[in-house]
Amino acid sequence: MPVLHATDRALLRVSGEESRDFLQGLVTNDVTRIDDGPVYAAMLTPQGKYLADFIMSADGDGIVLDCAAAQTAGLSLRLGMYKLRAKVEIVPDPRQVVLRWGDEAGAGIADPRHADLGTREYVNDLPEVTGTLEDYTGHRIALGVPSSGVDLISNDSYILEMGFERLNGVDFRKGCYVGQEVTARMKHKAELKKGLARVTLDGPAEPGTEILAGEKVAGDLRSVAGSEGLAYLRFDRTGGEMRAGDTKVTLV
Repeated sequence: MPVLHATDRALLRVSGEESRDFLQGLVTNDVTRIDDGPVYAAMLTPQGKYLADFIMSADGDGIVLDCAAAQTAGLSLRLGMYKLRAKVEIVPDPRQVVLRWGDEAGAGIADPRHADLGTREYVNDLPEVTGTLEDYTGHRIALGVPSSGVDLISNDSYILEMGFERLNGVDFRKGCYVGQEVTARMKHKAELKKGLARVTLDGPAEPGTEILAGEKVAGDLRSVAGSEGLAYLRFDRTGGEMRAGDTKVTLV
């Protein structure tokens, strides 16, 4: 059972008597579900584009947001913009994030994005590390789970193209939230022509490398671990041979 100190993750704590109602009007998933376990969600722009994603957990009288460390300051600022007179406090939580995966992942809360992704624990004292970030990245890619800042690009990505529906990250019945109208329209009125997909590589390639199908751009490579990766692709150009530089790319 690998154990990893996720130094690329950080915690925010949202507390106060109006904290649930406050978040409910902002995020893509139903905040009331946190009483049954952790909930995956995102914040969007009014135009429906991804800003940040996080795992929400009930914690005493507050809600903990487990998010990418690089997004913490921006997310806190964005939440503060919407706070107005709401009786809500938004502060950093100093605990560290520990990931466990594999058979009998053990302590912590189950990651809500995929049943096989593992568990997450928020601690002050770190356990012994037995896994690496590359190990976890490969595990995440094999399950088709995107990562903030690599696969999910702020002010650019659309969450339905990034698989949020299968990742339990959006609720279409909860009511209004920022960006809800665009997301609902994509769900009910449009066939997705682009999206994140698993690929295999027959050689080295760096994240961000353009993927060509013949002479046409098919997309770009995102997360990579060994011979596997995630790529953002135009589905109408994935039927033939694709290449990222000199490396052959095959859709899984």
